[in-house]
Amino acid sequence: MQERSKLRIAVIGGGAAGITAAIAAAYKGADVTILEKNARIGKKILATGNGRCNLTNIYLSTANYHGQNTDFARGALVKFDVEKTIDFFERLGVAHKVEEGGKVFPVSNQASSVLDVLRYELDKAGVKVLCEAAVINIRDEDGGFSIEYQNGDQFKADRVILATGGKAAPNLGSNGSGYALARSLGHSIVEPFPALVQLKLAAAFFKQIQGVKFDGDAEIIVNNKTVEKASGEILFTEYGASGPPVLALSRKAGECLQKGETAWLKLVLINTCGRGELERYLIKRFNDSPEKELVFSFVGYINKRLVPVILKEAGIADIRKPAGQVSSAERGKILRILQDWRFQIKGTTSWPAAQVTAGGVDVREINGDTMESKIMPKLYFAGEVIDIDGDCGGYNLQWAWSSGFVAGECAAIVGDISRPERNA
Repeated sequence: MQERSKLRIAVIGGGAAGITAAIAAAYKGADVTILEKNARIGKKILATGNGRCNLTNIYLSTANYHGQNTDFARGALVKFDVEKTIDFFERLGVAHKVEEGGKVFPVSNQASSVLDVLRYELDKAGVKVLCEAAVINIRDEDGGFSIEYQNGDQFKADRVILATGGKAAPNLGSNGSGYALARSLGHSIVEPFPALVQLKLAAAFFKQIQGVKFDGDAEIIVNNKTVEKASGEILFTEYGASGPPVLALSRKAGECLQKGETAWLKLVLINTCGRGELERYLIKRFNDSPEKELVFSFVGYINKRLVPVILKEAGIADIRKPAGQVSSAERGKILRILQDWRFQIKGTTSWPAAQVTAGGVDVREINGDTMESKIMPKLYFAGEVIDIDGDCGGYNLQWAWSSGFVAGECAAIVGDISRPERNA
């Protein structure tokens, strides 16, 4: 009897999810080819974790993920969990360490070492890699797929894994091309927007204080209610605010703005004490040196570049008057700025500054246990192209590894590769 040929699987996209999917499919005996539009695969991996590659996070939970249905992520995250991810990379040679907040990094502190072992494993598993192969069309044809490149060449496959990424960091190759491919095959797209990105705020003084950092709290306020908050080092920029807490809140801010809601960023510059204690401290500070100019009386307590802006925002016309002449009403306004400084959010910075894409292929059209399309059988999805995005701290790479591995394994299951009837 003639031996049946291997399943031909095309993985479109050579990022973290695509590479993992290709390896998983090859492990199952499939004939796998990665089609990558860039000159080399894994370019974005090199930039993760500030060049150190934050592989995953030991505190992973579906609560760290966002999208219209975050429960969708559970299937892949359970099947290829944190422990399996760490074991996978340890087997490839990446020794790991756990740092603050549960972040997992390679002991080498080099993202390049992660990409090196992945590329080695692809070669060892027999995965073919075609670079500078930008896919512009996928057709359902003859019980399989016909894939057309930008240069006019074509590639035939029995199954396709779409792992093209999102639109964040286009300088690293993410241009949203996968959305058009998904739409052409019948899928719906949840409108993408930048996440883990800086916020643009409404105020005229940011150039005066750009570069100033402080440890404090940040909150997103909608209809005078806090909808999300974070703490840590916050950075003022020429257009608004950045820093880990702001990046963490940017997803919620973008979501609110997409809904047409007016959103505000509340900053707490002094979060080490309550209002009463802070007021008593300011009274003592002013009374201890009543002759000092008000603007100078804060030097040594608040970044001196912030002080003139804070006082003017508090409505104090003469910021050089003696501190002992500050009225209780003026003091109350200063207190409000220090612990409840609000800025209307105008938007976020654009795709080049974003670390991840929110939105993507609608998860209602994907089987969460297999990553297979419910609309087009034998079409699979993995990674950022799907409407699932994670918090900063290793969660997005974990989603790439998990969804990629599950998609690769399930796509490579040997069975009847003739085209079944499509789902209605």
